[in-house]
Amino acid sequence: MILDFEPGDKVLNPNKKDWGIGQVQSIIKDRVTVNFENVGKKVINAKNIELIKLNE
Repeated sequence: MILDFEPGDKVLNPNKKDWGIGQVQSIIKDRVTVNFENVGKKVINAKNIELIKLNE
């Protein structure tokens, strides 16, 4: 699996839309650290959750 994210990208978690828009902080292997506007920093396992990248 190739993750098409870079730090600074804006994303949504389709399973937790109430978290709001998130900004990618870092990517280490399959783990993406995202700072969401409503819940703060979360570490997402990209094998289990497919984040939606937003176009700006």
